[in-house]
Amino acid sequence: MTQNLNSLIGSLPKTYPGLSDIHLLTGNSPSVRFKGDIIITNLENTSLGVMEEFFQEHMTEKQFAVYMETGDMDYAVIVEGQRFRANAFQSSHGHCCVLRLIVTSIPDINILQLPKAVHQVLNQHAGLVLVTGQTGSGKSTSLAAMIDKLNKTRHANIITIEDPIEFVHSNKQSIISQREVGKDTQSFASAIKAALREDPDVILLGELRDYETISLALTAAETGHLVFGTLHTSGASSTINRIVDAFPASEQSQARSQLSTSLQMVMTQRLFKTKDGSGRVGAFELMVCNSAIRNLIREAKIPQIDQMIETGAQDGMVQMSKYIENLVQKNIIDQPPDVSNH
Repeated sequence: MTQNLNSLIGSLPKTYPGLSDIHLLTGNSPSVRFKGDIIITNLENTSLGVMEEFFQEHMTEKQFAVYMETGDMDYAVIVEGQRFRANAFQSSHGHCCVLRLIVTSIPDINILQLPKAVHQVLNQHAGLVLVTGQTGSGKSTSLAAMIDKLNKTRHANIITIEDPIEFVHSNKQSIISQREVGKDTQSFASAIKAALREDPDVILLGELRDYETISLALTAAETGHLVFGTLHTSGASSTINRIVDAFPASEQSQARSQLSTSLQMVMTQRLFKTKDGSGRVGAFELMVCNSAIRNLIREAKIPQIDQMIETGAQDGMVQMSKYIENLVQKNIIDQPPDVSNH
């Protein structure tokens, strides 16, 4: 029975080319997120038994046991050669699963049209680069393109720590080791602690989730490593607050000091449907850490950062609202309802 479900999952990316996610809810037809919208298919409803068999087939015994106990599990699925990042969860429907399609071909950084400041920050050899945004905003794709450019242009040792591994890199000019949390290492914190003893030049952290991971990332950035990470934040000021707030009150002044010296850039991104229906396009906010920004971080004047971004075009900075306004003026996207039109 699971063979039919595997075949169905394998066929959906062909039926909906460019889909990002597949949603499986017990007792319901499979759904997909296609060009940003949820589309409910007219396929056969998925039964409770088939869902449970599917989980047991693709999870380890330990993962399935934890799922049955806690009601949640992140894991990886490979169906007909296609990789998915999966989240299984229990709801009022019964067993449910969301499968995020992992595009294995790494996009070129130029095709993504990332801002010029992103290219410039890749010339740095130390510091912290953060990519932020909501789930599904393309953070992993942007980071993969950045790492790929470094891999092509620098003789370096690159270590990535991900949950799970999405884009698979191969050695080019650099050597690259990819570690998956829960499979190759116990946690982000333990992996970055080990990475510091593995002669790294570049470290990618899939997510800065907790105090220990953030603290180690700042230390790595301070001690001569180029560190990339992601956060689920909506802008530069909220990103800085999130990092500082992860520290105990007694350590927050020191954290601001570390961040002010090590942070290189914060890029926040969103995805919008193109007006012609051809796909989605990225919109970006860029904060580049010049001396004025560093002073504001050190002095805990975080609310003033947005104003600095507004006046920092000469350093490659741009506000999200201005970037979106430019896309609207170029007739690439419709005016989003949550962004004012100046």
